[in-house]
Amino acid sequence: MTMGPGDVDLVIPPFFHCFGYKAGWMVCFMRGATIIPQKVFDVDEVLDRIEEEKVSFILGPPTIYTDILHSPRLPDTDISSLRVSCPSAASVPVELVKRLSSDLGFDIVLSAYGLTEAHAIVSICRPGDDPEMVANTAGQPLDGVEVKVVGASGEELPTGEQGEVLVRGNNLMTGYYEDPEATAQAIDSDGWLHTGDIGFLNDANYLKITDRKRDMIITGGFNVYPAEIERVLLLDGNVGEAAVVAGPDERMGEVAIAFVIPRPGKMIEVDALLALASEYLAKYKVPREVRVVDSLPRNASMKVLKHQLREELGAAPGA
Repeated sequence: MTMGPGDVDLVIPPFFHCFGYKAGWMVCFMRGATIIPQKVFDVDEVLDRIEEEKVSFILGPPTIYTDILHSPRLPDTDISSLRVSCPSAASVPVELVKRLSSDLGFDIVLSAYGLTEAHAIVSICRPGDDPEMVANTAGQPLDGVEVKVVGASGEELPTGEQGEVLVRGNNLMTGYYEDPEATAQAIDSDGWLHTGDIGFLNDANYLKITDRKRDMIITGGFNVYPAEIERVLLLDGNVGEAAVVAGPDERMGEVAIAFVIPRPGKMIEVDALLALASEYLAKYKVPREVRVVDSLPRNASMKVLKHQLREELGAAPGA
């Protein structure tokens, strides 16, 4: 990421999150850069700190950059110190990548893919990569890290063909704490981590992630599991069934959208349902929208076809 002494990193992602403590604190310690911790994201405070502290690095989900770009204070703030950005942990629109250079003046814009089991980073774009490549891929594997894509039976797939992404290298965990069974399921006998994510490698060996692990939603850089939201929605006595999927959102990348079916003879009050969700869930997990429907699409085994719901929302089938 070209970080070195003299750089100032405003660490905005939470420090318990890989983006905050590995790509933030750890990198600064290793490279001798200055760390400016940001306890809570507030766009006005962030703009003040960029100007006052001469911040050069900002890493985090696209939400951060979108809020800065939309701030009415931006034209009156000196942001000339900004040098490197890495909008990752969520879907990154091509237009945003371009605006990071044109409107915010970043010299280097990167994107990356990773997971905790691989010490946060698996692949990353390189300085000078085309904006389309930055927005549409997660870069090339790190030095010493192997990535391959396999089919349902474990066979390695050719370039451009989608399958499960496997990772091997010195960045892998030794295992899940006191859970050898889960470790054996995640890392095979040849040392490959089975990520559960779907993607492909292009001709330049750049990785493209096309589907999220199971049905997980990534909103503003945070992982959101639909089953948790669905359980809360079903606490409402008027809700008979609930299905939560990812819907596209310009600011957050993805947001939770709930489809609910009323119990027979009942009516669902959307505002009351959202209030209930707010009682039990963190704010970023509360559905952005609730749609009351008569039925949900299902397959022959009666499993809800969530990819059809995502398509209805205008998202990619695997988003």
